[in-house]
Amino acid sequence: MRLGATEIILILVLALVVFGGGKLAGVGKALGQSIKEFKKEVAVDDKDADAKTEEKSETKPEADA
Repeated sequence: MRLGATEIILILVLALVVFGGGKLAGVGKALGQSIKEFKKEVAVDDKDADAKTEEKSETKPEADA
């Protein structure tokens, strides 16, 4: 089920009525900051995981064939 333009507009109008203009801007700002922080933490976590993988591969003794 997809949302069309009419449904999206209706949802935005209802959000504006419920939260009001000023509060809606604050909610949007808080949501944007949360997403930004989440992406930052995921990127840091990925770097840490890559570093740990490299450490493990460097410390493994190589088997002579």
